[in-house]
Amino acid sequence: MRKKRHNYSAQEKVTILKRHLVDRVAVSDVCDEYDLQPTVFYRWQKEFFENGAAAFEKSNSARNRAEQKRIEQLEAKLQAKNEVLSELMEEHVQLKKERGVR
Repeated sequence: MRKKRHNYSAQEKVTILKRHLVDRVAVSDVCDEYDLQPTVFYRWQKEFFENGAAAFEKSNSARNRAEQKRIEQLEAKLQAKNEVLSELMEEHVQLKKERGVR
């Protein structure tokens, strides 16, 4: 008879890996406890270490998005100021021409 396949969530996988890495429980004991094949455990561990940096990048990503939004707002403000300045300069030049002043 086949065993029922269990799909572990990401949080459950981390908890299982933590049992071995932090609590120092042997891989064989963890696999027996959760009815896992050791190859599955080691695949999860490999994925965990390869993608571990993503956990730290998320906070940076949010910070980068906020910083990028701020930059875009400042650029829009600068563009608006440049347009106003350009209009004022055009009016100034036009007035000088009308009055015959160089």
